Amino acid sequence: MNPWSPSSWRGKPIEQVPVYADKAALAEVERQLAGFPPLVFAGEARKLKRMLGKVAAGEAFLLQGGDCAESFTEHAADNIRDFFRVFLQMAVVTTFAAALPVVKLGRIAGQFAKPRSEPTEGIGGVELPSYRGDCVNDIAFEARAREPDPARQLMAYRQSAATLNLLRAFATGGYANLENAHGWMLGFIKDSPQSARYQELADRITETLGFMRAIGLDPEAHQELRQTDFYTSHEALLLGYEEALTRVDSTSGDHYATSGHMLWIGDRTRHPGHAHVEYARGVKNPLGIKCGPTLSQDELLRLIDILNPANEPGRLTLICRFGAGKAADRLPGLIRAVKREGRGVVWSCDPMHGNTVKAAGGYKTRPFDKIVSEIRTFFSIHRAEGTYAGGVHLEMTGKNVTECTGGARAISEADLHDRYHTYCDPRLNAEQAIEVAFLVAELLKAERIERGRADAAE
Repeated sequence: MNPWSPSSWRGKPIEQVPVYADKAALAEVERQLAGFPPLVFAGEARKLKRMLGKVAAGEAFLLQGGDCAESFTEHAADNIRDFFRVFLQMAVVTTFAAALPVVKLGRIAGQFAKPRSEPTEGIGGVELPSYRGDCVNDIAFEARAREPDPARQLMAYRQSAATLNLLRAFATGGYANLENAHGWMLGFIKDSPQSARYQELADRITETLGFMRAIGLDPEAHQELRQTDFYTSHEALLLGYEEALTRVDSTSGDHYATSGHMLWIGDRTRHPGHAHVEYARGVKNPLGIKCGPTLSQDELLRLIDILNPANEPGRLTLICRFGAGKAADRLPGLIRAVKREGRGVVWSCDPMHGNTVKAAGGYKTRPFDKIVSEIRTFFSIHRAEGTYAGGVHLEMTGKNVTECTGGARAISEADLHDRYHTYCDPRLNAEQAIEVAFLVAELLKAERIERGRADAAE
């Protein structure tokens, strides 16, 4: 391969990038970003990679989720807290049932730019550039608001830094203590059909902690019960931003993207030989590849060869987003090809992006039953192929929104207008997200029991 540098992507074909009218202003923003402190550190990214290596080996499970697209206007401590609390609830549900460590990876503190299927959108006969995330332009349907503004990257950096600061405080400052399990119940799920299930689980955790104390093991003395590791991820779409935040690690001499612990390449930008793959191949962070219905076996193997030539455990996560009706046709062939070549990857299910539909009133939504169906299919296929269903990748929020239909409260299309707050794609609300966690927990528990029986038979 040709020599790599943080800027070598600039000589490659590129898609899904905004066109900035003021090139000098863009260069100045990138110059400023290059002098800013890193948002995350190389050692943290290496630790995440080690944990993902355990996921690839079937010794842990990946829970990745967060906002479709973060917004500047909704940046509030309460919103971050509610998201983190739901994430902890989901992780506790999954860990307790599966008896496996859960790697917690948020779509947060950097998920500000979005690829779009069309470069423009029209309302009432007016055609304007598409909204591409707050890092690029504004959601207001006005000509000036839709002009890409490079200064927004500075705001994205500052908001990411503030979000990371609060997340680290929550993760290590006592909020994540397992003894707070009862307190993590959000008000709007207390009357939910699944509330009793969570309460039962929280009671069992409390009993376990009580037993530990009774035999002389103080939970306060065990760091893993009082705090947790939480990592951040986003789609590496704005490569000028990523290049500016690329740093050389002083301990290893390797390049790391310091904008987030993990970066992923989208389904629209994963072309071998194009700019996004070129940038990603040179940084040592763990990487994700979104795998959609158009991805062929040969192209996937070529991408794996480019992005992980040393077959390093934890380096690559394949995030599968086919849709409930296509997963059974598309996924098995990819699994067999990767298995045949002996490549170690994390297989993760994105049941959101392939299941988006248009509802009455023009709202985009995702039916909960389709989301559940794709997750079940994902697990079933891996069981049949003798491989490990290693994770889920969800667009979700800690707020009580009405954006995805179905779930425990049976949100209907008529309910969507009540609290439809997303800036881009529909998200699971907190209750629906926890419901998914219970489903995943049941599937993982069934696999654990089945493996136990198989081991006993041998």
